[in-house]
Amino acid sequence: MEFPEHYPEFFTATILEWKFLLKPDKFKGIIVDSLSFLVKDGRTKIYGFVIMDNHIHIIWQPKADHTPEKIQHSFLKFTAQSILKDLRSNHPAVLAHFYVGATDRKYQIWERNPLGIEIRNNDTFNQKLDYMHHNPVRAGLCQSAEEYRYSSASFYTNNQLVWNWLTKWGDELGEEVFGFGGCW
Repeated sequence: MEFPEHYPEFFTATILEWKFLLKPDKFKGIIVDSLSFLVKDGRTKIYGFVIMDNHIHIIWQPKADHTPEKIQHSFLKFTAQSILKDLRSNHPAVLAHFYVGATDRKYQIWERNPLGIEIRNNDTFNQKLDYMHHNPVRAGLCQSAEEYRYSSASFYTNNQLVWNWLTKWGDELGEEVFGFGGCW
């Protein structure tokens, strides 16, 4: 049995100062487009995600020759640049709220130091997926997790493939990701 180079990762990134920048669907669309690109470009598999108004959660797994750090950096850089471009053109007053005047950047979209946690067993995977999918319910955005559009919950609950770049956990990998029945 061949083991993957990297475990799946539970990734969380937050908008600067928890501002509700991702509330408009067009900014959620930038996130979705970037995730789609990363999968189609062969950099990662994505097992689950949710895009909230001020943060995102993703469970992804780098493919060979790609590291979690490189994928995170590429994703955050591209989405920040795309959002900043839109803000400059269409919402200069909102752009001003993201001015940081740092030596390496004038504006900042994402908080520094996003959270990435390796998932090493099925129980942890399922706990993170459940936590992520119920985020919109806890925030009062919907009554049930599968109702929320910008999430993979309906994929797991109702088998609705809204996002064609998702891979359902277990469909391709089963337990060989963790080996020995999912435990080390």
